[in-house]
Amino acid sequence: MPAMITDPFQRLGLDREVLTVSQLNQRARHLLEDVFPQVWVEGEISNLARPSSGHVYFTLKDAGAQVRCALFRSSAARVRQALRDGLAVKVRGKVSLFEGRGDYQMILDTVEPAGDGALRLAFEALKDKLAAEGLFAAEGKRTLPAHPQRIGIVSSPSGAVIRDIISVFRRRAPQVELTLVPTAVQGRDATPQIVRALELADHQGFDALILARGGGSLEDLWCFNEEAVARAIAACQTPIVSAVGHETDVSIADFVADVRAPTPSAAAELLAPDSSDLQRRLDSLQRRLTLRMQHLLEARRMQLDGLRRRLRHPGERLRQQAQRLDDLELRLQRAMARRLQSASEQLARLDARLTAQHPERLLVLLRQRLEHLRQRLPRAMHTRLRERRQQLEATVQTLQVVSPLATLGRGYSILLDDRGRAVRRAADTVPGQRLSAKLHEGELALRVEASSVTPATLELPL
Repeated sequence: MPAMITDPFQRLGLDREVLTVSQLNQRARHLLEDVFPQVWVEGEISNLARPSSGHVYFTLKDAGAQVRCALFRSSAARVRQALRDGLAVKVRGKVSLFEGRGDYQMILDTVEPAGDGALRLAFEALKDKLAAEGLFAAEGKRTLPAHPQRIGIVSSPSGAVIRDIISVFRRRAPQVELTLVPTAVQGRDATPQIVRALELADHQGFDALILARGGGSLEDLWCFNEEAVARAIAACQTPIVSAVGHETDVSIADFVADVRAPTPSAAAELLAPDSSDLQRRLDSLQRRLTLRMQHLLEARRMQLDGLRRRLRHPGERLRQQAQRLDDLELRLQRAMARRLQSASEQLARLDARLTAQHPERLLVLLRQRLEHLRQRLPRAMHTRLRERRQQLEATVQTLQVVSPLATLGRGYSILLDDRGRAVRRAADTVPGQRLSAKLHEGELALRVEASSVTPATLELPL
């Protein structure tokens, strides 16, 4: 890299020192930054660029020259107003040189609105505020009267504006009454005078108001951008046409008013009905009214003829009513006869059903069934007793087969001790013990003489 130059003002050597381009730009940059370390410059923004880096680049120009400006991201974050092309600003920074391209530029640290730019920012701020409050809303706008009789003009009594408005009304609607409510339309005292004039005109019973002023600079028209004037317009109950400046001029009053006219003459034409047009419309309405009345009279005449033909003598109407009454009487008799016939048939059906369900018939059936059951009962009882007797005899025979008495009949006996328990083993007795022996016929008293546990073999008696 080339050596750092500590003194940018040092002269070149007498032996014709040759510099590189980088050295030249470096010395020029140091020279500019040392001479202009901080300077304020006023101009208009153009060629505004915002790359993704966050830096801002633009050209600051006036009518005869321009200079490149760089506003780095850290300084751009401190700028509160929105920068855009055409905005007049005052900038502060140092004059420098971009060595890479050799471009002369300013490195900025502050950007402020200047002149018309400050007014534009105030205009936009008030516009946003009033719009947020709904003062510009379309649903709040009042409709202009179609045929006004009295119109108030809030404007300066001098100048071409009032003459233009009067000229339009003389040509189009000379019957309309015009009243001038004078006020200043420029300068420091204009704002309170306009507010007072609007309040005064709103209480005069005008059909509409025209707020008018000729063209001028933004500073000249600024009283129509004041918040007090805007709120005075919004508070008026009378419809207001705003005609401030030329067609390209836009003011806060235009947004708040019910209708904006591009010029004062155009405002007059909006409210001044053309007399020739009204005459032509009146003639057209008169012709339509005449035709309508003729058609209506013809329709009423035809309706009257029809009613006359339909009108009849009361006697004829009475005869028709008497005939209708006879017809209704005959229809009633036939209806009653049909109703009685239907009721008789229904009664006969119910009587037949009642006869079929009479309890006497049911009693006869039950009596027959009872007699049948009475005859079946003795036979069933004899049959049941015979079956029980046969079952008993079979049971007795079965019992005789297994009865111990039958065993005793074959010569066996049963030994019982003094407690009436059967003795089954000789070991259950002792000598001298008293026993009783049950025989087929009778009972014996016995005494044990001796006992033996040896089994003995006996022949069964036949």
